[in-house]
Amino acid sequence: MIALGNLINAVVNIFIFILIVQVIMSWLIAFNVVNTRNRFVYMIADVAYKITEPVLRPIRRILPNFGGIDLSPVVLILLLGFLQRLLVELAYGM
Repeated sequence: MIALGNLINAVVNIFIFILIVQVIMSWLIAFNVVNTRNRFVYMIADVAYKITEPVLRPIRRILPNFGGIDLSPVVLILLLGFLQRLLVELAYGM
């Protein structure tokens, strides 16, 4: 059971890392620091977007509109952190 908990914890950590990469890439693209015409930049941004968007979309529907600020990644990271702590508590509490 602990091995399964460790696997889930590792997957959640990787997803949080990809989420942070997606947020930073979106900022860099929005402020024209990097150019999406570069094939490598486009590939990284596209993969990160395709992985994170299905999870972020329902959160965006629930959250109110804050203008140009997207708080859905912050909410998702908080929820994933709660999930990690809950799984650790369940795995080691048994």
